[in-house]
Amino acid sequence: MSPINQTCVEAGSEGVEAKKQKISEVQQNEVRDSTKLYFVRLGETAQVPTRGSKLAAGYDLKSAYKVTVPARGSALVKTDIQIQLPSGTYGRVAPRSGLALKNKIDVGAGVIDQDYRGNVGVILFNHGDVDFEVEVGDRIAQLICEKIAYPDAVEVENLDDSERGAGGFGSTGMKN
Repeated sequence: MSPINQTCVEAGSEGVEAKKQKISEVQQNEVRDSTKLYFVRLGETAQVPTRGSKLAAGYDLKSAYKVTVPARGSALVKTDIQIQLPSGTYGRVAPRSGLALKNKIDVGAGVIDQDYRGNVGVILFNHGDVDFEVEVGDRIAQLICEKIAYPDAVEVENLDDSERGAGGFGSTGMKN
């Protein structure tokens, strides 16, 4: 049995905080695999991030609370999980297609930096005319671990030419 599993067994009927403390003490001496997504549940209603299928791009994030997202409004929905992203990635919080299509629910401000260790919250926007009710355990968004580069920003006098140039906002769709 791994040290972490043994600690969970030993924690037995203790509360969540006591279990987290014991697990934290074991993990301080552990070398972590930098290719894994690690998470900590912060409360009793926190849900394990799961993928809908083996090849699903994202992990479903689930609400830890009952929340109403008002019609034409927004709400912050907490998951009560902390995450440690794989090395060289950031977390992109993306909408769930079913919520977008059926309920007009979208996700905002969807970037989780690799060094963020707080409670993962999801900003939901309701573009519909009816309040949207989120229940504990509802899948509210997807967490996608995307590779990232950390280039140094260098100021220069001018940039290399490109075929596109400064065209934007639909300019490539207007060419003959």
